[in-house]
Amino acid sequence: MSFAKASDLLRLAEMSAARHFGVSLQEIEDAFSVDRRTAQRMTKALEDLFANVETRTDDQRRKYWKLRGDDARLMLSQGIRDSELAAIDMSIRRAEREGAAHEVKALTSLRDRLLSAMPGPHARRAEADAEAVLEAYGFASRPGPRVRADLKLLSTIAEALKAPHILTVSYAGERDNAPRERVLEPYGLLLGLRRYLVARDEGGDGVFRHFRLDRLQTARLEPRSFQRDPEFNLDDHAARAFGAFHAEAEYGEVVWRFTPSAARVAREFVFHPRQEMSEDPDGALVVRFRASGWLEMAWHLYQWGDQVEVLEPEDLRRLVNDHRRPDFAALP
Repeated sequence: MSFAKASDLLRLAEMSAARHFGVSLQEIEDAFSVDRRTAQRMTKALEDLFANVETRTDDQRRKYWKLRGDDARLMLSQGIRDSELAAIDMSIRRAEREGAAHEVKALTSLRDRLLSAMPGPHARRAEADAEAVLEAYGFASRPGPRVRADLKLLSTIAEALKAPHILTVSYAGERDNAPRERVLEPYGLLLGLRRYLVARDEGGDGVFRHFRLDRLQTARLEPRSFQRDPEFNLDDHAARAFGAFHAEAEYGEVVWRFTPSAARVAREFVFHPRQEMSEDPDGALVVRFRASGWLEMAWHLYQWGDQVEVLEPEDLRRLVNDHRRPDFAALP
């Protein structure tokens, strides 16, 4: 049996032990993206591997498989995996940013209860691995429009980031006529309207580059690892941009002035993680930060119509000045 099939079978055992009525063929098809015949083979393997599998049929003649007794207790006592813990931690951070205090409290309680049931060394290892995943991802995805993501591709990248392992990708850049193979040292993901992999070429010039995930054709995990640059910090790197796009030639002081009527709304925004705000005598709000990415800034500023003025840099001011509309019915 391959590793992937063994992993799926263990996951099926967990599902059948955790669910009160067990698991049906339709649920197996949905959970593992398989057809009916494969789902039937999986239930047969489950019955062969575990002695305490019971079956029942509901009033709609749907059959369920339920793992009971010592086998079920064994499956449910395995604790929480690092990827599962990372998912909970990311949900907690999203809830904190959105001010959902009740969800933060409930998710934190669940996290602590799951970890408390694990042996100490296993719990510490899961926490360390989960923290590495969170650090690699950097920022949770923003709500709103976004480019579709290939979940299999993201899973491969996540594994490479956690180890860390060398990643071989097929990538089509803006100037490439066709995808070409790149061997990369991956350092993190920037998630936003578009998603970027932060990486540098193995044996290259040491420069960190951004690779758009929608232009990655394939990604393959290599068996060899690499030594991460101890000086690299994803938060510091991400802060050099307004969004996900970095441009060293544009990096510098950014100053926006929101009118007194827009100041109250603007004060609730975090435009940049290292922003500074001050208030003019007339009630206008001045926001300062250092970043690049003038085009992404222009996209955002357009939403404010004529209620915001760019004071610096001059190139950004010229980019947006002719598009400041007075007829928007509401502020962002």
